[in-house]
Amino acid sequence: MRRLRQIFPAPLLPLITGLMVAAIGLILLIGGIWLTALGGSAYYLIAGGAMLAAGLLLMRGRILGGWIYVAVVFCTLIWALWEVGGNGWALVPRVVAPLILLLLVIFAMAALSARPRRWRLALAGSGLVVLVAVASGTMLGLLNSPRPLDKLPASRWAMADPALMRAGSDWPAYGGTYSARRYSPLTQITPANVGKLERAWLIQTGDLPSKAAHGTYGAENTPLKIGDSLYVCTPKNIVLALDPATGRQRWRFDPKVSDEAIPYTAACRGVSYYALPGAAADQACARRIIFGTLDARLFAIDAATGRPCQDFGTNGQVDTKIGMGKTSPGYVSINSPPTIVRGIVVTGHQVLDGQSRWAPSGVIRGYDAVTGKLAWAWDMMNPDWSGYPPPGEAWARGTPNMWTIASGDEALGLVYLPMGNAAADYYSSLRRPAENEYATSLVALDVTTGKPRWHFQAVKKDVWDYDFGAQATLIDYPGPEGAIPALVLPSKQGDIYILDRRTGRPLTPVGTIEVPGGGVEPAERSPTQIVSLWHSLRMPDLTERDMWGMSPIDQMICRIQFRKASYKGFYTPPTSERRSIEYPGYNGGTDWGGIAVDPVRGVIVANYNDMPNYVRLVPRAEANKQGWAPRDQARGEIGGAEGAGDPQAGTPYAIDVNAGWRLPFTGLLCKQPPYGGIRAIDIATGKTIWDRPFGTARTNGPFGIPSMLPVTIGTPNNGGAVVTASGLIFIAAATDNLIRAIDLRTGKTIWSDVLPAGGQATPMIYEANGKQYVVIYAGGHHFMETPIGDEVIAYALP
Repeated sequence: MRRLRQIFPAPLLPLITGLMVAAIGLILLIGGIWLTALGGSAYYLIAGGAMLAAGLLLMRGRILGGWIYVAVVFCTLIWALWEVGGNGWALVPRVVAPLILLLLVIFAMAALSARPRRWRLALAGSGLVVLVAVASGTMLGLLNSPRPLDKLPASRWAMADPALMRAGSDWPAYGGTYSARRYSPLTQITPANVGKLERAWLIQTGDLPSKAAHGTYGAENTPLKIGDSLYVCTPKNIVLALDPATGRQRWRFDPKVSDEAIPYTAACRGVSYYALPGAAADQACARRIIFGTLDARLFAIDAATGRPCQDFGTNGQVDTKIGMGKTSPGYVSINSPPTIVRGIVVTGHQVLDGQSRWAPSGVIRGYDAVTGKLAWAWDMMNPDWSGYPPPGEAWARGTPNMWTIASGDEALGLVYLPMGNAAADYYSSLRRPAENEYATSLVALDVTTGKPRWHFQAVKKDVWDYDFGAQATLIDYPGPEGAIPALVLPSKQGDIYILDRRTGRPLTPVGTIEVPGGGVEPAERSPTQIVSLWHSLRMPDLTERDMWGMSPIDQMICRIQFRKASYKGFYTPPTSERRSIEYPGYNGGTDWGGIAVDPVRGVIVANYNDMPNYVRLVPRAEANKQGWAPRDQARGEIGGAEGAGDPQAGTPYAIDVNAGWRLPFTGLLCKQPPYGGIRAIDIATGKTIWDRPFGTARTNGPFGIPSMLPVTIGTPNNGGAVVTASGLIFIAAATDNLIRAIDLRTGKTIWSDVLPAGGQATPMIYEANGKQYVVIYAGGHHFMETPIGDEVIAYALP
């Protein structure tokens, strides 16, 4: 100890401060050498060496060490401004931690200086830190302001809606109607009075995860309102009918779904409503609720009583797994509401991702809404089959499925299916021609025959899990000779297309780009992919400068990871010898929340994600050593993020996805904020009206500790928006557990409320007894790491 005191004779504060500066400097020096060797920034090497020297001098009681650190901070500020300019979020990891440490260094310098100068140095340092903090806050404030780019159009449209039932007093379908506009013509709640909105009622459904189902719940539900009842579906498919004015329960139907049937997520996005044509009002099941379950049964229950409709299938239910062959529990589930067009209930299903190349079929089926009898089935590998497979056969395994929600056109007799990928998302060599044709496509199916009328493919031989997750939204698009029946199609890769919904012909410009080759299947990769030239939510390619973190150390680690990975820009193929970067990641762009459309003003409202994935294909022998096996053979605990160690049995590679590209120790994302945004788009021109980050940092922070900062950082989000005729957007979706009202004209949040759990669901709007209500299911979501709950909340004016 005496020997150490001789080497480092400084007082206690300079000694401790010097030790901290030297330790950080050593880490930066070592990491900086590695990063520089990879071709990255030399800043960390230089700063680390200087900090190591500064720390050692402070430990020896030399005030020169403090001045060296002051010089490091000064040069860091210059470097940071040169690298990222005035981008507040980008400056945070570059300058905040060094400035905080500077405050400690200045006090250490004061302890080493002559007494008259000690407090001057300390106060000057404090003032410097305050000044920089104020400047940083100003930059963050500028970053968080909405960025208006164009004017909101005035009322100018009169879009037709082919749906039989319209949104207004009621909300008769998941997307408002089967046109999926998520638009309410109600005007009682306005931008002027929305600040007075308050909770009208709150109910708890009672459906919370058991110990076995912990880490799987994500409600995602949008209720329906028809007549005098509100219909809610819980994660395990319990359906409740509520009084829309009070929330009082009228009836409850439990299909008794077991935990074993839960796939990746226990979710029920919604139910569907059907009224029998010409039926007497008091006839049993004249009005019925039709929905699927996590164990892939299709139910019809009486909308008035909740009792099963005995004329539908067997005791009110149909087993949709018939014809699929072997289906282990959890592999096949229905978590999205069916679409009913011309009396045909059209349903797809989710097939558990990443398990096996020869997972159950993605067959699409149409059932009679009255009898439950199979009307047709579309199996792309057996297009001549019209019903169940011949005896002894099964629908083709591993084909692309539709796990999300279809939209429908009653007049044209078409349903629009957003298709997923063939089983084993990240390996394409074993796919068959029909799978390559229809995967990651929007398919228009004739509800009379069950045969495709047309399809539009967005990705060739998709190995990025860029399946279509969002409903297509039906609109009228202005053409030279009048309105054209069209649809808006958003994608996970961020592109938005407008297609003629009669033919699939693009009505807005579509182009092609050259994309990277290589990966484990170079012969499979297309040299080009299509992109929308009309509008895209996609951001520029990532660079090393886009890396982020809590401090220079974790930012440096992210820079090293960036340099080590394979990244050649948009559509970089996955590799096995090292990680690759997929940007945007599989959560979008736009995922299952979809878009909202104001059909009067002609405006699209799109909330979106802006995060990469950090991906690696894992050779089979290595995956076997890890114990990664299909769910029905799993030797370990089932759970975790989607793709994080999925076996992809039947292919040479498993897949390991770091969703969002997070650091394991802090939990922070490697890409700088924002991670999500919301944008208003003029349909007539494709121009952005306004765009801003979406979601605050209040529940986010390093090590999973909520910061409670009301600063708009732009968080990941799942769930969509609803737009009203009065010019309001209602949306939850973000990870900050808030529901908001946003002014459609400016993009400014003008009201919010804290939810008791995550709001990863799309709100809906209706009227009861002359009062307008906004309802959200606050159920939380395991993937978004928001609190799980079972509350359904209605808001109204006093």
